Amino acid sequence: MHHPAREWPYPENQWPQLRGCTKKRRFGPVNGKACEREMASRAEDLIDRRQLRRKVTFWRAVAFLLVAAAIVGISVWAFGNNASVRDHIAKVKIEGTITEDEELVERLDQIRENSAVKGVILSIDSPGGTTAGGEATFEAVRRLAEKKPTVAQVGTLAASAGYMIASAADHIVARQSSIVGSIGVLVQFPNVSGLMEKLGITLDEIKSSPLKAEPSPFNITTEPERAMMRAMIMDSYDWFVGLVDERRPLDRAQVLALADGSVFTGRQALQRKLVDKLGGEREAVAWLETKGVAANLKVIEWKPPQSTSALSLLGASARLATILGLKIEDGNLLNMTGADRIFLDGLVSVWQPDMQSGQTN
Repeated sequence: MHHPAREWPYPENQWPQLRGCTKKRRFGPVNGKACEREMASRAEDLIDRRQLRRKVTFWRAVAFLLVAAAIVGISVWAFGNNASVRDHIAKVKIEGTITEDEELVERLDQIRENSAVKGVILSIDSPGGTTAGGEATFEAVRRLAEKKPTVAQVGTLAASAGYMIASAADHIVARQSSIVGSIGVLVQFPNVSGLMEKLGITLDEIKSSPLKAEPSPFNITTEPERAMMRAMIMDSYDWFVGLVDERRPLDRAQVLALADGSVFTGRQALQRKLVDKLGGEREAVAWLETKGVAANLKVIEWKPPQSTSALSLLGASARLATILGLKIEDGNLLNMTGADRIFLDGLVSVWQPDMQSGQTN
């Protein structure tokens, strides 16, 4: 019995995609339900393939990112955070109160050994700090300057141990209004004996000799104790004067005339030969060019590694200060407030303005 051909319910351009269906024009009758099932199955296959393709693309992207991260990690591990394969001028910031900073000394030594560094700019903005801290950094800068041209660029302040470090460079550039100088050494200690007397507190001690553990905040300083401290301070002062005499175009008599603790503006410091040029980073780079450093080299800051103390009290304080709009470098709240100077120990080479009398130490 002859059956009339059934009308095919799908567009003609979909026929080639069918597997078990009979094409209307070539073979006659069409099993519509079977073809619908076939079409549904085929659509599911297409959807599965597209989903699989998306997954493959996603995991390829993830693998690419992991490989890129691994390459960056290996580079940082091998060459440090400041790695650069291109020739450049290294910039190091020395800011705040100076103490013995092993990381800074190590960073300066790394710069000295890095063949991509063709010149160095020390950006100094410091009132000074411990004499030992200034000495350690001074020696690191001298080692660096023996191998690469090094210039110190003074910002707002380079006083006492800050100026000591600047003098280690081969050239010093300062702003006209920069504060420079305060060549000297001091030691300070409190005397709470009067407060103890008012509170009725006494202190008994047994020691091997009269000068042991002196001067003490618990008793009035005696003349032998003052003489001991004065001799120590003057010896360190003589050493400091010798450094400036060695590094600056001044004789010892001229340095002694300036080393009375006085501070000077950049303009005054230039007249007294404590600095070599007025200006900023542009003038520092121009001097490096006179030492054979290419004029087109980029200045790249060599920063200290990021601190991992994100959960510390100071870290939390720094984040709070940032929210309040206060700028705190490296999360150091003590440096910003000046409270870090309270904890300095030993001989100190630091400029400390007396806010009440207007005098400086």
